[in-house]
Amino acid sequence: MQYHRIPHSSLEVSTLGLGTMTFGEQNSEADAHAQLDYAVAQGINLIDVAEMYPVPPRPETQGLTETYVGNWLAKHGSREKLIIASKVSGPSRNNDKGIRPDQALDRKNIREALHDSLKRLQTDYLDLYQVHWPQRPTNCFGKLGYSWTDSAPAVSLLDTLDALAEYQRAGKIRYIGVSNETAFGVMRYLHLADKHDLPRIVTIQNPYSLLNRSFEVGLAEVSQYEGVELLAYSCLGFGTLTGKYLNGAKPAGARNTLFSRFTRYSGEQTQKPSRRMLISPDVMAWTLLRWRSRLYAVNRLLPALCWAQPRWIS
Repeated sequence: MQYHRIPHSSLEVSTLGLGTMTFGEQNSEADAHAQLDYAVAQGINLIDVAEMYPVPPRPETQGLTETYVGNWLAKHGSREKLIIASKVSGPSRNNDKGIRPDQALDRKNIREALHDSLKRLQTDYLDLYQVHWPQRPTNCFGKLGYSWTDSAPAVSLLDTLDALAEYQRAGKIRYIGVSNETAFGVMRYLHLADKHDLPRIVTIQNPYSLLNRSFEVGLAEVSQYEGVELLAYSCLGFGTLTGKYLNGAKPAGARNTLFSRFTRYSGEQTQKPSRRMLISPDVMAWTLLRWRSRLYAVNRLLPALCWAQPRWIS
């Protein structure tokens, strides 16, 4: 395993990270612990969770991912060797019931979210704390068409950053990142950090794959010149690039079979590249070339089911 330092930080991370959003839904706690054991044995030190996980979000499962990881950390006692990243949720974007009644990216909600995440993870601090998605109305989660409003957001980016800075000063957060953000959002956070002497964001966690290269438009340039590292998720397009959904197939136990809401990569336009590439040498070569081209700082988060599948299915 190779390691590198995230720009503007002291975090030395593995070039592959472990995504965990299936822990507590498609993976039992025993599965989760076995996958964590295997990942760490391969040299992975970046574990990415979120207060909302597992997905799809449900009140009865919310927080199980962090709980499973926390129990594993307590059992192994290897906290200082790992980079633990979590996320605070913004307001619901699809009318789901939020984790908190007044869910927002304000000081009160960030305080409650961070306290609960630390408790579930059984740790005193997070190495990286990320804003899971923006509070303002903007394009994310594959949405096309920008919906603009002239009303001021309920919580400004400055308010969010200032609240996060408070907990960094308190030693509960080492570094701050964003997720599902736009080039405008990243640059605004950086501008506010410079203007108000607040901590700068060091990472952005967005999708990146053969089926979703939107990061290359705008955000890649920001990442390169501003040193904001990409933590790439959905590298296989929700499993679409494995070819298992071709010709309308619905394999038992697959995410798109179990959960109809995951439609981001289920359109007709995904069929051709999925059929042509699959998990072939072409896909791997393209992926490795893009990741190693050093056009911008990049780290890969492999979802638990994705990397574990060859090992756990016999």
